[in-house]
Amino acid sequence: MYNTLIVDDNTFFRQILRRILLTKFPSMNVREAADGEDALFKIEADPPQLIFMDIELPDESGIQLTRKIKTAHPETTIVVISNYDASEYRKGALQAGAAEFISKVSSTPSDIVETVRSMFL
Repeated sequence: MYNTLIVDDNTFFRQILRRILLTKFPSMNVREAADGEDALFKIEADPPQLIFMDIELPDESGIQLTRKIKTAHPETTIVVISNYDASEYRKGALQAGAAEFISKVSSTPSDIVETVRSMFL
């Protein structure tokens, strides 16, 4: 199916998101990165079709990283995820090239699955 990269410094959240994706999309290849540097390395080695990007990363903003990735890989779909569902984050993510913004707080596993289905199926 699709190569997917989860970029989030929270190991627990990455594991939950990975489990959600693999339960509904068992043929999806899911990789993980805890920071921007690791994400860029993995993207250059094997570009994913889909990235789930946290806004708050230890080494740089997920919005800045989204902009970099979209410049180098415009075909990559990026979904920004955040604990903060503020309009400025949502606006910044979409202006940087994200296809979607998802709140970690208010979104359900079904919301995540539907987001993936609406983009790729």
